[in-house]
Amino acid sequence: MARARGPESGRYMETREQPVEHSLDPARLGDHLDRLYRAAWALSGSREDAEDLVQETYARVLARPRLLRNEDDLGYLLRALRNTFLNRKRTESRRLQPAPLPDDLDLVRDPNAREPQVALEAGEVYRAVSALADDFRDVLIAVDVTGLSYKEAAQALRIPEGTVMSRLYRARQQVIRSVEGDQ
Repeated sequence: MARARGPESGRYMETREQPVEHSLDPARLGDHLDRLYRAAWALSGSREDAEDLVQETYARVLARPRLLRNEDDLGYLLRALRNTFLNRKRTESRRLQPAPLPDDLDLVRDPNAREPQVALEAGEVYRAVSALADDFRDVLIAVDVTGLSYKEAAQALRIPEGTVMSRLYRARQQVIRSVEGDQ
């Protein structure tokens, strides 16, 4: 609220300031690139992730016209950058993050294998499992390696229980074909 003198009485009257609206000028967004990049690097901790974050932020902002009220372009862009970063983190936290398999699967031993032939077969099975597509490998490892039930695997992988059973059957068939083809 601002105070202004009334024209007749000379008394002060309170007036409401109207929000100043302006549209975000796409041609001037490049002026803020360096500062946004530094902010993104500080948020993400990685130069590559910072570049991706700034690019995604610009893509979202430029997707439709933006009308700003009482704010400068940089403040709006920094808030959009932060929101994009937080959305990305929330999305990543909900997704299953598969751990990479060891490069040398021969070192993964079957603790029940006492004979060299059984250990060799276990190595072949592990190689066949590692060669599966991600979806099949995740289900096979969840059920057959870690011992989860179909229901638990479905919840952990965020897929329907029927999909777990279907992928598990196909994964097992691919492993069998792979192992039998090596002999």
